[in-house]
Amino acid sequence: MRYGAPSHRLESQLAAAARILEIEAQFMHLPSVVIASFGEGDERGSETHFIKSPQGLSLGKLHDVHLVYRQVMHHEIGAVEGTQQLDRLLRSPPLYGTRLRIVFAFLCTFLICPLAFHGSIIDALISGAGGALLCSLQLLVASKNPLYANVFEISIAILMAFVARGLSSIQSQIFCYEAISSAGVVLILPGYIILCSALELASKNIICGSVRMVYAIIYSLFLGFGLTIGSDLYLLLPDLAEGCYRNPDWPWYLQEFPWWTLFILVPVFSFISSLSSMQPLKRKDLPIMVVISCASFAANTAANYYIFERSDVVSAIGAFVVGLLGNLYSRVFRGTAFTVMVTGVLFLVPSGLSAAGGLSQNYRGQDGDQYSNGLQIGVRMVQVSIGITVGLFGSGLLVYSFGRKKSGGTFAF
Repeated sequence: MRYGAPSHRLESQLAAAARILEIEAQFMHLPSVVIASFGEGDERGSETHFIKSPQGLSLGKLHDVHLVYRQVMHHEIGAVEGTQQLDRLLRSPPLYGTRLRIVFAFLCTFLICPLAFHGSIIDALISGAGGALLCSLQLLVASKNPLYANVFEISIAILMAFVARGLSSIQSQIFCYEAISSAGVVLILPGYIILCSALELASKNIICGSVRMVYAIIYSLFLGFGLTIGSDLYLLLPDLAEGCYRNPDWPWYLQEFPWWTLFILVPVFSFISSLSSMQPLKRKDLPIMVVISCASFAANTAANYYIFERSDVVSAIGAFVVGLLGNLYSRVFRGTAFTVMVTGVLFLVPSGLSAAGGLSQNYRGQDGDQYSNGLQIGVRMVQVSIGITVGLFGSGLLVYSFGRKKSGGTFAF
């Protein structure tokens, strides 16, 4: 739970471990809590434990946890040794320091701006600065100040929209409001949360899935309204541009990136995104992550070319490709399917939102219709996540329907 394991698989993994260790136990997973009951449950009584853990994402340590789990399940090491290894892992410091994570945030938002939101290089620079500021506030302020943590997401959305709206209204419209404001907040999108909730609901885990889904939708609405308020604070000047204007006579740094740059930007973004998810640099899984993420983007882009205004279908196709490659890698090369698939799945979230109309739009009017944009973000997020869920389950069904049943398949989406 601390390192981001697929939450809809936790109960089945714990039950499998209890069977191997010959322990009578029952488990129930709630958001951030696991209830474990040990004992027969009859007249001899039972012992119940409540284990609380924050939800995080650290792919390197998640892989290490799964290796310990796999070794114990296959009787390669004992439960005592496995527990000692987990204790050492929990006490170990984060893989990357704060400064390096801020650099990763700058590079991720810089690269996602042209990839998903068609920004120019100066738009990307502004977005990168916003991403670095976001990460700095998240790591240095919000994590230490509970009062600010409650309004962190709204405040950063307001700030990014305010800056983007101000820049888009000056200097002959060389800045693109949609690209800057959307890319600037992409790091705090609840894509992973709403994806896990959709997977839990599809796995019939009603309580946990419903709680996460409602939280993610409300969270998305906060971001949408934050972007709207930030833009309104710049007073909706009457000379605001409608959309992003690109004069063909402008120099190259004010134009959209040419199509051939995707062959460079997509692998670089996938590489940086994997590192920002705490993937160790020298592990063999890292190139596999990059390859699967690039295949995810390629499938998503190709589907977008033929299928219009159906972000759920487009996302399902991309997710099916990710799931197919990740599960085949796990089955053929005995790798860890989940960790190599995370980067590709998370790449689908901003790409799918871009296909659905983006995070923020230019609007005019005083009748309150602009606030429907905030509501639409929640709807778009659900559409994209449902499509990803269908694609992931479909690929898993295809790969694990043939051949010998593989227990490692439980550690996948």
